[in-house]
Amino acid sequence: MTETRSAGWWSRAMQRLTADDQTIDAQQLRAGTASAGCEPVSSCRKGAVVTVTGRLKSVVYTPRETVPTLEAELFDGSGSVTLVWLGRRRIPGIEPGRTLTARGRFAAFDGRQVIYNPWYELAAG
Repeated sequence: MTETRSAGWWSRAMQRLTADDQTIDAQQLRAGTASAGCEPVSSCRKGAVVTVTGRLKSVVYTPRETVPTLEAELFDGSGSVTLVWLGRRRIPGIEPGRTLTARGRFAAFDGRQVIYNPWYELAAG
């Protein structure tokens, strides 16, 4: 049993040493999703109310003719979802690199996965 355990440890250690930074970051984000009790973005289905957590990769203010929008791409290691706040130009704390948990109805628009006007909670730090 010790040989199996050490072989597993050895292969995990070698994988961490040879993996690139993006792969390691994605693995850590997926582990954070599981420990927070949230759904991975890759398993979310259109129309379902979901709770997702991850890191904001980008935040963009998009002026539109009708309603301005603030869009943030949330990455959780398994995939990305765009969080869209209608009628907002800026939200304090919503910035690239910030970790947050969002809850809302999962939808698709223009080939993208989106959650409109999500409830959100910023992670400490």
